[in-house]
Amino acid sequence: MKTRITLALLSCMTALLLPAAAWEQAQPDYPWQFPQDHWPHDAYRTEWWYFTGQVTDKQTPAHRFGFQFTFFRIGVVEEPLPLDSNWVTTHLIMGHAALTDITAGKHYFSEMLYRDIPLFVTRGKSPGPLILRSQPPAGTEQDWTLQFDDGQFTFEMADRKQGIAFHLDFQPTKPLVFQGPGGYSVKSETEASASLYYSFTRAKVAGSVRVAGRTHEVTGSAWMDREFASNHLAENQIGWDWFSLQLEDGRDLMIYQLRSAGDRVDYATGTLVAVDGTPRYLKRDAWRLDVTRHWTSPATNGRYPVGWRLVLPDQGLDLRIVPLLDAQENVSRLIPGLAYWEGAVELLDATGRVQGQGYVELTGYVPGGRLPLE
Repeated sequence: MKTRITLALLSCMTALLLPAAAWEQAQPDYPWQFPQDHWPHDAYRTEWWYFTGQVTDKQTPAHRFGFQFTFFRIGVVEEPLPLDSNWVTTHLIMGHAALTDITAGKHYFSEMLYRDIPLFVTRGKSPGPLILRSQPPAGTEQDWTLQFDDGQFTFEMADRKQGIAFHLDFQPTKPLVFQGPGGYSVKSETEASASLYYSFTRAKVAGSVRVAGRTHEVTGSAWMDREFASNHLAENQIGWDWFSLQLEDGRDLMIYQLRSAGDRVDYATGTLVAVDGTPRYLKRDAWRLDVTRHWTSPATNGRYPVGWRLVLPDQGLDLRIVPLLDAQENVSRLIPGLAYWEGAVELLDATGRVQGQGYVELTGYVPGGRLPLE
């Protein structure tokens, strides 16, 4: 296993040295096709399938969980090396999964990283249902899988060492939304950095969660993000703050801000999704986001913002974004220095009444700790 990890890390470092221009670049006129675009796009350097949500135990609704499930495909080279070897590949498949037992106040993180070869990974083809299947972390028998069938995603993971597993069905209750006109999501003022990006901003999710030796039948609400690109970030950008928020009134809000050195906001944008699924694209001056509190990780010494006030004057929104647990940092054991905060939050008004829920992702707060996207 250690040999596999070492080879995968070397491949990751090789990918970081290759010019992004060698890969297909995100363009504003991409010819979307669904459901085919739910499957991999090897011409682009990086892509991911990202699910987050909050669920409750059907028998004990007061018992709450947050979850994250992500498959990443990371391009190493455009064409396989001319070697007669079953280890030759053009991509790596990385999986991250987290489970936050909100009621117990515990956060669990699991990961896997494999070469995209049949020994470790099975790729599906549209119309599916399989999108990806990967071997699990060492010592676990149950594979990690992502499927799409009849308008519904299904994903599952397990990690015996961490003592967690989940199997969840994700049924969208709103139509697919493009993040940016035509799904072209700009990441800098020069448009030199961009991705192709769509979301299902609200879905019913149901299935099972296993933690601490107990299986819980659960139901709740979730969000799915899908991006692929070859140049997500500008050279001066060190990380981002990303918010996916589901309001009690039926609207959904995605905002992100990309930061440069000194935690200055370099670029920001957002999307407000109406109850009927109609998107409204927001410029940076449409909202104000103020940090109200920080938390310092005892594992990495990273200092993360963990409280915010978000104001959208034109929408009559004045929200407090509050983590359901401060310690929701994901710290990689496979990639040295990789750490980020991915956490379940709730939305409160000025009187403390709950106005919604969501997830927040924070990267670049630990030196060298941003996701390996470039």
